[in-house]
Amino acid sequence: MKPILPAQAASNASDENSDASTLKRLLPYFWAYRLRVTIALGLMLMAKFANIGIPLLLKSLVDRMTPSPSAAQAAVIVPIALIVAYGLLRLSTTVFTELREWVMAKATEGASRKVGLDVFAHLHALSLRFHLERQTGGMSRDIERGVKSVHSLVSYALYSVVPTLVEVGLVLAVLAWKFQLAFVWITLAALVSYITYTVLVTEWRTQFRKRMNELDTVSSAKAIDSFLNYETVKYFNNERFEQKRYDESLSAYRQAALKSQSSLSLLNAGQQLIIASALIAMLWLAACGVADKSMSLGDLVMVNAFMIQLYIPLNFLGVIYREIKQALTDLKRMFGLLDRNAEVADAPDAKPLVLESSPTVRFESVHFAYEPDRPILQDLSFEIPAGKTVAVVGPSGCGKSTLARLLYRFYDVQQGQITINGQPLGKLTQHSLRSAIGVVPQDTVLFNDTIGYNIAYGHVDASQAQVQAAAKAAHVHDFIAALPQGYQTTVGERGLKLSGGEKQRVAIARTLLKNPQVFIFDEATSALDTHNERAIQQELAALSRSKSTLVIAHRLSTITDAHEILVMDAGKIIERGTHEQLLAMQGRYASMWAMQQSAGEEHHGNQVA
Repeated sequence: MKPILPAQAASNASDENSDASTLKRLLPYFWAYRLRVTIALGLMLMAKFANIGIPLLLKSLVDRMTPSPSAAQAAVIVPIALIVAYGLLRLSTTVFTELREWVMAKATEGASRKVGLDVFAHLHALSLRFHLERQTGGMSRDIERGVKSVHSLVSYALYSVVPTLVEVGLVLAVLAWKFQLAFVWITLAALVSYITYTVLVTEWRTQFRKRMNELDTVSSAKAIDSFLNYETVKYFNNERFEQKRYDESLSAYRQAALKSQSSLSLLNAGQQLIIASALIAMLWLAACGVADKSMSLGDLVMVNAFMIQLYIPLNFLGVIYREIKQALTDLKRMFGLLDRNAEVADAPDAKPLVLESSPTVRFESVHFAYEPDRPILQDLSFEIPAGKTVAVVGPSGCGKSTLARLLYRFYDVQQGQITINGQPLGKLTQHSLRSAIGVVPQDTVLFNDTIGYNIAYGHVDASQAQVQAAAKAAHVHDFIAALPQGYQTTVGERGLKLSGGEKQRVAIARTLLKNPQVFIFDEATSALDTHNERAIQQELAALSRSKSTLVIAHRLSTITDAHEILVMDAGKIIERGTHEQLLAMQGRYASMWAMQQSAGEEHHGNQVA
């Protein structure tokens, strides 16, 4: 084994501190179950006392059965009593152990549930930027392993390490009390050698386990990403390419697993050598004691029983130590998710937004950039009057969709401010703000559940009648009613069983069901045919007549009735006015209108032909 360099020593010390801090963070989750933990520890001690009594009874049993001139009746009655007591002690050891696990089960399950729930809630509280950068497969594996690690720590620490240490202490006390100290020194030397060897080799092996987990996370992320993009894989005939990528991850995992297994074999062989050497030394001393009459045959049997009881759990010390280290590593990764700061957070003095009617929304000298060297919005100012509709048009990348993200407060502006009824968004609670806003995004993603569930997601307590009313308003009810399972039809992963237009209408329905005071339509009808688009546009226009509405559009024909139209380019407003005013300007908007009208006439001509 290579010597530990100063840098490595510092790293190991850092790891130990990190492990200690991880345990410190976990302890409060068990504090709520402190009575159960205390009872479980008491039961564990009772089980170990019973376990230590077994070799002592075995000694007495052997000594009693040794031929002597005592009466025959005594030779029969006493061993029977010892045999019964021996059986009862073994039974009590099992009973106390099972009671301990039964008492601790609620604490373990409760703590792991609370940890998992905290991580789940925190991830939902993180900013959109985090979720755009994360890998779903890898993150889900980290959470899964982290929750399981709570069970592992309890199982290995409370059920293995602590009981073994207690038993070692009791065995050493008995050996020192009944025999010469040489037995104690041999046992201690073996234990120190065993533990030192196990810790050193396991620390060296940890690199292979970490590598295995990293590669497992990578392969899982690639597999899930590939399945989520199943259609794209098919479109480009890249099944073999995906198989190759996945196989490369599995191959790297296999190499790390082989190294882990070979190092495990080395660990086990060394452990057995230490145990065998100690057993030989102890039995040789005991045999010599029997030979010179300083020890009885029962003493020899007791020493052997003690060593077997002691070294059987030690056989698993390497596995236990490794699993504890691995559990701490997994828990640390999951706690790392909890340590991710939310980019957008409620201010300490944030107040809920209270609206009695549709509000006035203002963007005041707003500057925003996703990255410092790539500005998106520059000194942008406009107003959405209460109950009015403002539309935004412009080329791709000009910042249209960013307006919706900022208003919904997925991000905070770097300069300027956005207000609702004069209240800056930063001084409002996110929950109340988002409760007042309904968004129909351009890219509609649905849950892998029923159509009814996805529509009702806009208002989870809505009745079936309300869900159907929203579906009718979105002109999707007739389509759903014609399906064999109606509203109970499953839509598949991300809604892939539905067409783009059907998904968009479901998204419109659930937003209408939410019934917010502010609407944001981001290319809300882009996937619809002309007939359905016009019908839904009329419905939306009627529903949003008394709502403050921001419409982000590509088809100019859908926004001709807007109270004001903003033309954006490179993050700035270059033209503004009503449809008629903008056409009269003969500027960018008029040029876009002419191009779309020409394209529409050409498309209509092709259909007629």
